[in-house]
Amino acid sequence: MVIMTDDTKVETLLEVNNIEVIYNHVILVLKGVSLSVPKGGITALLGGNGAGKTTTLKAVSNLLHSERGVVTKGSIHYRGERVQDLAPSDLVKKGVIQVMEGRHCFEHLTIEENLLTGAYTRTQGAAAIAADLEMVYNYFPRLRERRKSQAGYTSGGEQQMCAIGRASMSRPEMILLDEPSMGLAPQLVEEIFGIVKDLNEREGVSFLLAEQNTNVALRFAHHGYILESGRVVMEGPASELRENPDVKEFYLGVSDEGRKSFRDVRSYRRRKRWLA
Repeated sequence: MVIMTDDTKVETLLEVNNIEVIYNHVILVLKGVSLSVPKGGITALLGGNGAGKTTTLKAVSNLLHSERGVVTKGSIHYRGERVQDLAPSDLVKKGVIQVMEGRHCFEHLTIEENLLTGAYTRTQGAAAIAADLEMVYNYFPRLRERRKSQAGYTSGGEQQMCAIGRASMSRPEMILLDEPSMGLAPQLVEEIFGIVKDLNEREGVSFLLAEQNTNVALRFAHHGYILESGRVVMEGPASELRENPDVKEFYLGVSDEGRKSFRDVRSYRRRKRWLA
């Protein structure tokens, strides 16, 4: 699919159309979620705990079945091909890989061994893989310093870098990135989002990232979707969402009267207006 933006043709890589997800045959988590990710873009999926961000990513990457979840309605297409019935490994071969929430590394392996597992599905020779390993180290200099360290003994930030670097070793066209800022100091968050921006601009990797830190996500993303209780309640260019009064008040804690605490925000009124 090709969409037009300011008279410019932009290819759509991922299209999620009106999907519903049910867990354990009973619990309805996603209630008609639709979104699209253009080629070469960074798209942010925003919302609080329980909004449905992680479930949306797992629906795309076909990892729901391990948690007794299933897409019961709607469709998911990648490059125009229906992919929701593919095995996760087949989707990786098509260029889509997910970096899970919580920095899942193989703790008993070294950083470099973790990175090399990301190239497991690659069919190129050793020279190409070595070149890509060098590329990852150039983006993540700290990983080069810790390359021989056991991953389980590295910091949370280093493990997050390792997880993103491992995904990059598969040479993906799109990375689904789940809560990259979770549990990290602000300086590390800025560093990791800066690397995401570099991978997007220099390597052409498209990103769909789920993030609670709305402020940082909207500074680095091109487009955003806000989820509430399994529904998309607002979407638009990141620059416009940053200036939207509802987003500023509810997610950034800022109103026309100045900064507010979340406790002071009457969120139910906002939700009602968005869903009206």
